[in-house]
Order: sequence, then C-alpha cells, then structure tokens
Amino acid sequence: MEELHFRGKKREGRHRDTWDPFQLNPIGAEKETKRRWFQIAQYLVAAIVGLAVLASAVISKGTLLVLSTMSSPTSLRSPKEKQFYMLMLVFCLVCPNFLVFLKSLWRCAFKSFVQPNMKTMAFICAIESLVSLGTSILVLVVMPQFDVLTNLFISGGVCIISAILQIVYRLQKETWKILFPICSLILTVVGYCLLGVDYYVRVSSYVDLQGDECFIYIGIGIFSSLLVSLCWWENPLQATNSMQETLSELDGFRDFVFVISSILRILVIGAVYLIYHVLIVKSIIWSDFNLYDEDWELLQIGLVMFFLQAFFSAACHWFGVVACKIHSVRMSFALPVCCTGPAVLLLGLILFITQAKTLDGAEDGSITEFCESLIYLSHKNTTPVVLLEITRSICRTSLNSYYLQWPFGMLALEGVCMWSGFVACTYYVWKIKVQRIERTSQLFVRRLYESAFIDLSLLLNTKMKVARAQNQESHEDMQNCVIYLCATMWHETYEEMLKILTSKFRLDRYRGDPKENHKDCFDFECHIYVDDAYMTEKSTGKRLVNTYVTDLIHVVIEVYRVFTNKEPDDVSIFETPYGGRLMFVMPEGNMLYIHLKDKTLIRNKKRWSQIMYMYYLLGWKGYIVKNPQKITRQNNPCRESMVSMYGEIYLLPQHDNDYKRKFISDDNTYILALDGDTDFQPKAVILLIDRLRMYKAVGAVCGRIHPTGMGPMVWYQKFEYAVGHWLQKTSEHVFGSVLCSPGCFSLFRGSSLMDDNVLKKYTTTATRASEYVQYDQGEDRWLCTLLLQQGWRVEYNAASDAYTNSPEEFKEFYNQRRRWGPSTLANTLDLLHSGEETVKRNSSISRLYIYYQMFTVGSSILGPASVTLMIAGAFQFVFKLAGTDSIIIASAPPVFYVIVCFVAKSNTQITIAAVMSILYAFLMTASFFSIIGDMVIQGTFLTPTGLFLVSMAIMYAVTAILHPEEWSMIIYGLMYFICIPSGYLLLTIYSLVNMHVVTWGTRETNKGEGEKKKNHNMLCDRSCTLCCWDMKLQITQETENLMLRQVTGQTAQQAPPLSITNRDSLIHRMEPEAKLDTNTEKAVEGTKNPRTDKHNGMEGKGNDTVSYSSDDSVNKKSISPSVYEEDDVEEDDDLMIADPDETELPVSDWVTPVKAEFLKKLTYANMKRNLQEQIRYTLRNKNEDDVCEELVLMLTDTLNGELSGVGPEDVLSESQLEELEYALEEHSRRILRTSQMEKLEKRVTAAIKKTLTAPQVQKLDEGEQDFWNKLLERYLEPIVDTKEHLEEVTRELKSLRNKAVFLYFIINVLWVVATFFLQAIGTDVLSIKIPKYFPNGTLSDTPLQVEPVSLMFLLSFAVLLIIQFLAMLYHRVYTLIHVVSYRGSEKDYKTREYDDEEEDDGLTLENHSAMGLEFTSDDL
Repeated sequence: MEELHFRGKKREGRHRDTWDPFQLNPIGAEKETKRRWFQIAQYLVAAIVGLAVLASAVISKGTLLVLSTMSSPTSLRSPKEKQFYMLMLVFCLVCPNFLVFLKSLWRCAFKSFVQPNMKTMAFICAIESLVSLGTSILVLVVMPQFDVLTNLFISGGVCIISAILQIVYRLQKETWKILFPICSLILTVVGYCLLGVDYYVRVSSYVDLQGDECFIYIGIGIFSSLLVSLCWWENPLQATNSMQETLSELDGFRDFVFVISSILRILVIGAVYLIYHVLIVKSIIWSDFNLYDEDWELLQIGLVMFFLQAFFSAACHWFGVVACKIHSVRMSFALPVCCTGPAVLLLGLILFITQAKTLDGAEDGSITEFCESLIYLSHKNTTPVVLLEITRSICRTSLNSYYLQWPFGMLALEGVCMWSGFVACTYYVWKIKVQRIERTSQLFVRRLYESAFIDLSLLLNTKMKVARAQNQESHEDMQNCVIYLCATMWHETYEEMLKILTSKFRLDRYRGDPKENHKDCFDFECHIYVDDAYMTEKSTGKRLVNTYVTDLIHVVIEVYRVFTNKEPDDVSIFETPYGGRLMFVMPEGNMLYIHLKDKTLIRNKKRWSQIMYMYYLLGWKGYIVKNPQKITRQNNPCRESMVSMYGEIYLLPQHDNDYKRKFISDDNTYILALDGDTDFQPKAVILLIDRLRMYKAVGAVCGRIHPTGMGPMVWYQKFEYAVGHWLQKTSEHVFGSVLCSPGCFSLFRGSSLMDDNVLKKYTTTATRASEYVQYDQGEDRWLCTLLLQQGWRVEYNAASDAYTNSPEEFKEFYNQRRRWGPSTLANTLDLLHSGEETVKRNSSISRLYIYYQMFTVGSSILGPASVTLMIAGAFQFVFKLAGTDSIIIASAPPVFYVIVCFVAKSNTQITIAAVMSILYAFLMTASFFSIIGDMVIQGTFLTPTGLFLVSMAIMYAVTAILHPEEWSMIIYGLMYFICIPSGYLLLTIYSLVNMHVVTWGTRETNKGEGEKKKNHNMLCDRSCTLCCWDMKLQITQETENLMLRQVTGQTAQQAPPLSITNRDSLIHRMEPEAKLDTNTEKAVEGTKNPRTDKHNGMEGKGNDTVSYSSDDSVNKKSISPSVYEEDDVEEDDDLMIADPDETELPVSDWVTPVKAEFLKKLTYANMKRNLQEQIRYTLRNKNEDDVCEELVLMLTDTLNGELSGVGPEDVLSESQLEELEYALEEHSRRILRTSQMEKLEKRVTAAIKKTLTAPQVQKLDEGEQDFWNKLLERYLEPIVDTKEHLEEVTRELKSLRNKAVFLYFIINVLWVVATFFLQAIGTDVLSIKIPKYFPNGTLSDTPLQVEPVSLMFLLSFAVLLIIQFLAMLYHRVYTLIHVVSYRGSEKDYKTREYDDEEEDDGLTLENHSAMGLEFTSDDL
C-alpha cells in the first residue's frame, strides 16, 4: 500500500506540469536491496561449513590417536591385533599421497604436461622424502610409545620451521607482529622441555614401569617433528622474493613433481614400517595377516577407523577450501581448525567421564587402583575395546603415580604451550582477505594435505600472502577491469528493447551510485548495434531511420526518466561511415552508444555486427590507448558534464574509459555479448566476471539462459533449456569445456578474442557450402570452437541468470532450429576432427572428453531411429501388433515426411510437421501408458525399460529440487515428453533436408520500410496458432469494403507511420539545410505534429508476419540533450566549449528529425522537472540539503514566472531560453550569497546551463573516420554476389544436404533394420535373459528376455545420464559456493558520510587514472 501511495504522489507531481503524466515503469527498475533470507542463508551455510570443518578434523585426529594407541606395545590387545592396527595406520599415511598421485597423474595424462627441470625436481623430491620420513617415524615409531595425551600435544611442534622462516625473512607488515613467530618458537621449545621433564618424573616415579628408553623416543620425536615442519617451507618463501624463479618454474611442472614425490613418499612410509617393525623390533608375523571368521571384530574396528580417518581428512581439507571460498575464513576455517585440538581433548574427557563407569573397577576409590583393574578386562568381549585402550593409555600418565600426581600439570602445560605456539605461528590466517571463489592454488601452497596433522596442515598450508589480497581494500583489481556491453538488435519490439535498456541502466546504477558502498567496482560502456536501421522514404527518396530506431529512442527516453525522473543529460548525434551513432551519458556517468547500421553501407546480421564491435573496441580502442596522443582532448580541460561523483573528469566522458584502459591489459578487458531482448541483473554480470578474473585460461563464460514468452512452444523450450543447462552444460563444464557460449548472454576475454586464428578467422566470408552452414548459421558456436582450438576454456555459471524471448510460433521455432541443428553438428565435427591438435593445445580438453563428445554426437544422430522404435513399442502394446509390423508402421511417417521435405515448400513442410506433431503427441501419451502397462503386466517395474523410466523420472525430480529457483520447470516435462517425436524426429528431418536454406528465418520483416511493396487490396492477413499448428488466413478484394473489414476484425489500412521520419520530411520541406543550432521554429513545428498513443499490446519477438503499430509518438517525455552549445564562455567557467570550426555541419537527411526528437527536452513541462532533478543531482554530495531544496523551490518559482504564458508542450525559442537562463542564474546567485554558499555557485550555474542546452550534432575525429573507412573496405563491405556465384553455392548446399541426409538415413535405417531382424528372429532364439524380481523381492520363474541391441543402447543412454547427473551434483556444489561468496561481498546499500572540506574555492579536476595527481583551476 505504501508503494502505491508513493507512486501516486510522484504522479501528482508530474501532473502539475503536463497533461501527460503517465509513464512506463519497467519490471526490475526499482533499486536492488539485500534480501533478508539470503543473508540468513549465507550465515547458515557458513555455520554448517564451520561445523563440518570442526567435526571432520576432530574425527580425523581422534581416529588417528585411537589407532596409534591400539597399536602401542603397551596396549592390552593381542600381537595380531596390534599388527593389524599398525597396518591401518600405514594406510592412513599412504591414502592422501595416493589421492594426490591419482589427481596429478590425471592432469599430466589428460590435461597438460610440462617438461620438468631436473635440478628443481630433485630438490623438491628430496624435501618431500625428508617430510615423509619424519611423518612416518613420528606416527609409526614414536607415537605408539607415548600415551594418547602426549600424542595429542606433541604434534603442535611441527610449526617450528615455519616460525623460524617468518622471523628470518621478516614477513610481517607491521614490525611488532614479529612477536607472533618469536612467541611461537619460544612456546614450542618450552613445550618440548616440559615434555622431557614430564617423562623424567614418570621414569623416576616408576609410572607404568616406564624406562629410560622413552628419552630416546622423545629425541626421535623432536627430530621427526623438525623434518615434518619442512613440509611447508614454500609458504614463507612465496611471501618473499626469495627463490621466486625456482618457485615460478615449479608451478609449471608441479603436477609431474607430485606424481614422482607421491610415489617416493609412499615408498618411504613403507620402508620405515618394514625397517622398524621387521628388522628392529621384529613385531610382524606374516601369518597373522590371514584373518579368519573369529577376527571379524578386529577387521571391523580396523577398517572403520581407517575409512573414518581417510575420509574425514579429505573432507576436512575440502570443507576448509570451501570456507575460504565463501568469504568465511575466520568463522568457518581458522576458528574450527584452531579449536580441533581442544575439541578432541574435551571430547575425550567427556567420553572418559561418562563411559569409564561402565568398566569394571570404576568403583575403586583411586585412579591407581582403577588403572590396575584394567589389565583384567583385556580378554572380556563385553568391554568396549576403544574405550578400554584410551583409558589404559591415560593411565600411563602421572595420574597413575603412587608418589607424585602434580607433574600431570606439566603435561597439561605442555599442551597449552604447544597449542599456543601453533596458533601464534599461524596468526596471519585470521587476517587474510580473499577474492570470491579464490582458486585453491591461491589459497594453499600445496595440493597435498597431511592426514596425520590435518589441523596444523590446513593452517600452515594457507598462504601467508594470498595473491591480490593486498589490493582488496583499494579495489585495485576491480578498477583494472573494463567491460563493453555489446547488444545486437535485429527488428526487436518495444518491450524487448525495454528489457535490454532497463538491464543496462540497472548496471549503471549498481556501478556508479555515489551514495552506496559496494565492492564490485569496474568501468564499463554500453553499445547497441542496430541492424537494418534505415529505410528509404518512398515519396521523397530520403534515407531515414526506420520505426525500430524510433522505438529505441523512445525506450531510452522512457528508461532514463524512470531511473532519474529527468531527461538524458548528454546526447550527441554522429554521422558515421556505417550509418550513424547516438551517444548518451547515463545517469551515473557511464556511456551508452547506439550504432545505427545502414545495410547499404555495411554488412548486416549478427556475425558482422560482432566483428564490427570487436574490431572497434579491441582493435581501434586498443590501438589508441597504446598511443595516448590519439585520445581526443578538449581545448579547455574544464568540462561541464559532471560525470565524476567527487570532481570533474579531465577527459571527455566518452574518452575517459579509453584513457583508463591504458593501465589495463587485454586480459582484463571483457566484452559482454548480448541480444537485443536480454534481461539480466547486475549480479549475473558480476558472477561472470569472477570466472574470468580468477581463471586466466578461461576465454569465455556463459550464464543460465531462461526462455520467456507464452504458449506451448515456450513451455517445451523451458524444459528443453532447463535440461540442457542442468545436465549437458554442467557435464561439459566439469569434464572438459563448454562447446557453445550463447551470444545472448556471454562474457568474452579480450585477449582470447584477439588471439591468433580467432577474430581474424572469424571475419572469413563464407564461400563454400559447408562454410555457410558453420559460419553463418551458428556464429556463437563457431566462435567458441575457434577459442577451444586455440587453447582457451569456455565455462558455464549456473547462478548468472539471463532471460530472453523465445519463439512462440511453431514456424519460427522450426526455422530457428533449422539454423542451429546443422551448425551445431558441423562445429562439433570440426572440433572432433581437430581433436588431437586441440587436446595438445587445450588443457581443459582431454581425449576422454573427445570420446564423450563422440558418444553424444552418435546418440543425437541415432535420435530419429530411437524415437521411431519407441513409437513402434507403443504400437506393439496398444494395438497388440507384432514387433515387425509395428516397426514398419512406425517407420512410415518419417519416410513420408522426408519425401514431403524434398518436394514441398518450406511453409508446407512446417504445416505438415505441425499436424504430425499433434498426432505424435497422442502416440507419445500412449507410449507412456504402454510402458506403465507393461510393468503392470510383468508384475514388476524391475524391467530394463521400467527401471530406466522410473530412474530417469527420479533423476529429473532430484535435479529440479537441487535447482530450487527453477524446480517448477519440471511441470513442463510432460509437454517436453509428448513433443519428443517433433523435436528429435521431425525437426531433425526438417533441419537436414532444408540445410541448403541459409536465410535467417526469423524477424525477416522490416517495420516501416518504404521500399517494400504493399498489397493494398489485402483486407485480412492473419496468422494464428492452434495446438502449435500455424494457420494463415488472407482475404483480398478489389474495392475497399468497410463492413467486410469490420467483420474480419481488420482495421483500416494503416497510413505510413507518422513518426520522426515524417517529421523529418516536414522539417526538410521547411528548411533544406540543417544547422547545428536548430531553429526553434523548426523544432516547434516538428513537435506540433499530431501524436497518438502507442498500442499497449506489443507483438512478440517470434512473429514474422505480425503487423506493427506505426505511430512512433509514444507520448513519452522527451530526451534531454547534454552537450552544451555556448558561444562565449569565461575561462574559469565549468563548461565545455564546442570547437569554433564546428558551428555548422552539413548533415544527412536522417539527422535533423532525430535531433528534433531530442529538442522536446526544451518544453516547459520537461524543463521544469529537469531543473529540479538537475539541481538535486549536482548537489547530492554536498550535505547541504536545506540549501538544495531552497534552490529547487525558488528556481522553480522563477521558471514558472518567466514561462507563465507558455504551454506545457511548447518548445521554447532561443530568445526565451536566453532570458530564462539569465533569470535563473541571477536568482540562484542571490540565494547562494544569502545562504553564504558561494562555493556552490559554479555547480548550480552548470546545472542550469545543462538544463537549457540542446543536443549536439558532431562528427568523428579524423582517426576514427579513417578506421571505419578502412574496416568497411577490408571486412564489412556489403556482399554483392553474382548470379553465377549464387547458383554455384546453391548447388553446393544441395549437394551437402544430400550427403548429410544420406548419411543420417543410412545410419538410422541400419539401426531400425537391425532391430527389425532381431524382432523377426524372435527373442527365444537371440535374447539376453535377465532374472525377474517382483517388488516384494521374490524371484520369478520366467526370466525377462531382452534384445541385445536394445539393451546395449538403453544401458549406454543410462550411463550417459548418470555421468551427467554426477557432473550436475559437482557443479551444484561449486555454484552454491559461488553464490554464497557473492552474497557475502555484494553491494551494501548504505549512505556514505561526506566530508565538508570536499570542495574548496578552486575547482578540482581529477583524472582518476593519474595515481592521485590533481589539478586545480589556479594551476590551469
């Protein structure tokens, strides 16, 4: 209710100024806020991860202590049991090394292999062998000799080398922090001394008959701890400049080093075990490894302990990585890991206190008597073995002393010292700052973890100096990133344009609002490339913008008004060699360019638009930033347009990003490819940026595309897109690389596009048949194929949601997929053909992944045959037909449709496909029930088909549940199921047979094209859809009949659009020569043309034949210009001076009407609102709200008084503007002097001038003009094919079509024929018998008989789905990590506190890229 009231008050304010206060409010234009439940979920996930880290670390450490206790020579277990537990202890040490060996071997074999430096590798292997020697001696030799408490405490000494290196290299930023490693070293040494004293007291007190040999084990334990502490030698050295060459060289072949070092570590562990237990103590009896039935308890306890220790060690390491990635280092990583030792001790004490009473002897009065009674329990089966051994181990401490029990305090003090030393040594972990989804290699020094010391291993392995963490506060990484948002438009509707513009303005607000703090800071520009933007007016022959451009201008005005409540500030119009350009400064200072392409001057369609903006943004802009003298500067550096939030920028706004890019590499220059109807949130862009920022090998990343629209075709596509992203794209991401990053929402790295054989090859003009299919029918997939072949990785981010319109009509859907299907196959085959070379170049693509893609391609090729056999199964069950007869009947419709596609026209083919799709839908419903009926008849669902159907349904249901924001997509699964024949059989046939058709097939109409012939006798031309079946109705008559028109619902023939093009002709008839300073009378004349409201019902994206409302005047408030036109300006004025040489420019026919559209800013109603908002916008950082509102109130009164006789929609004349400007400036000057705020005078004056200025018609500088001329000449000249060439290409395309159809036909026919003959032979002769089980578990007497071919195909498809399902689970986890990490660092909407001294008497001109260098007006 409050929102309704707020909108009502705003509307009332607008209504005071104009009779047209109504406006659109696009969905999503409201300001983003943090959702409470997201914050709760973030904290909940962090708490769960922290508990998981703590629990897994406690279990890992506890099970290791239990195994070492049970394998101790003083244990109450039998020698056979001790021997077995010691073997489990060996396996615990071997397990992490074995896992690292497998992972490194996989990467070397299937990813990348770098030839190692033998000297470096020998050094690393020597260190690893010493570490393994120390670990195995400490765990296998020393720890079994000590009690469980000593073993818990002694492991803290493994940080000693790390502390020494921190002291030596002075790694602390603040000098006083060197106390931490010094204290750590002292505490560790004190702990070792207390250990020696404690055992001296035990020996002298005859505790548990301990002898002098324990001192030898203490010395060996200290020595082995020193060897173990060598494990993390890299961490301190990586934080310094020491050995940087060796360490950077090591990163290249680290995988191969891990393969060798893992083997060495395992060999060392085995050697220590055998040497000590076989040769020294001779405790191994080989025959005791033969376990019998009576040894079941021994086997159970040993294996459970081993699996718990191995699994939870790995889990603790993984959860630790997750905790760092989700920005919860302190709460979910450092705190749980540091508390592991105390938690194990506390848990042990709790178990001892609560469970010891269950042991016999617990009722004894003293601890010594209780310990003596334990010896009698060793052979009782009722005694808990683990509890008994732990209790027995505690009895070996000074608590069991008959003389002195106070030395037990030294043991406790030893634990405190060791734990404190370890925490002090790793103090830096509490202060590290990490990026979102930081790479594991940037978080931890080593991939290997030490399972015996999992808690110490995690903290000591955490990098002391995480890469880029020092820049987090200054946002250096974020600022060194430039993004170009490039949308390509091709006949979009008004609503579709509204989506893309709203999305870009949302990003502008997210990026630049000065009153809101946020961490994602980057620079970006918006570019829109409008294909086919011009038309020739039939009556005058003038080349004018068409009504698509008219709609786009109105959308910009409307969206700008919604976001700012005023008109656009800075608008410039350029004539360019390719057509024209409109330039806007968005509300927060980012630039918006609209490039209008004339198809008579430049090639149209999407691929050529992409080449156009890639060469412009990467080629030309990259060239000028490497040559700063090329950047256009002003004669007067003072600029009027205050884009900067805290001072004016030295460069023009359109050149500011160019200058900033001088300090940004091509790796950090990104292009966000968009369609003209894409809708997205800033979060989606940020998540894509994260992937490119963190992983330098990623050349492109795409988001989750959601189709929008209404109708059965959209329902089908919703589930199709969902399954494609849930399973197919995730499996491609996990196992290799995504093959297609769709151009509607994908982020590309600039350096990847600029790589060899990418952009240059992308400019290739198709001349052969196969090139037309691969290059022009699926340009996005071809671009990704080029990236993959050059070694770049393409990724998929499931949390980056984007919405785009999908075809709603059956015809448009089929035409779209007619392009996609062959191009997908062509690009995939191209990638497979170059598989060997791609595997060598691309570390993300392995041979196994190539085989996986071969399997998926084979499955798709066999799709028609599989669907045919499925339909045959439905015939067989429903109509009780024989197997052979059902196959023949099911094969007839596809054969019929193939013939139709060869002989009939395209529209007829689609009509017949629509009818057949409806019939097939009924058959698929029957097929579904036939499978269920078969399970009922068989009495079990444990048949191959039934099991497959049930498992697939469960898998899709689970997949939907794991996508909570998309779970409703499962509802459309039924529509998808019944449309399988249409999508996988008829559509495949249609795509293949029509492969020679290379037209776009969608959006082929040109709204407002004057050259297009019209049938003036057409009274009704309607297309309608009934159950996905297109029906076209046309009624013609020689003479007009109004009654017939009313009956058919057809309105009178629409007149040519009374749009800006018509006004243009009117203006041109009034004034043949256009000037920069447009005559006010012309503007008034232009704005007095009749206006009509745009129809509310806007046509969908996918309708080729819809008729459009041609009224361009949307009764929207007009756009405000931003570039000032001043004749004389004082030197210190905060104004931009136009070049005197540019006072008059000859302009093309289309320029004047476009400019006239923007001149509507100078109407009284618009000017009043603009002035109010401009004053507030200019003074919003000054903490002078009272003065600001007083200015707004008084200047509004002044404006009302000066323009009392002007109508709300009248454009002011030049003289009126001059008088109004003088009055407003004088009045504002008096108000500021009265308020003693003279320092704001220049800003207020600039705001007034900005309100009263008109748009500028400018020309490109000579350098850019020359660039466009050369680019057009070299790559983008319109293609003019000769008749002979077109005929030759047509012949080649038909030949290619015939070959592809023949190949598909032969493969599918062979599959169907094989099944046919198997059916003819009979299942009794050739079949696989499978035991048949009923749901109650009983075995049937008659087994199930299944054909081998069908079973093989079913199993293959099931294996493929299982693989994709597992990949989805893996991808879901890391998507959750990314989302949580984003929510923990997303933009926080809080108002800043501004300082009063922000502005002094001098004007500060700040260049944001000048490293803090500032200029004042005095310097200038």
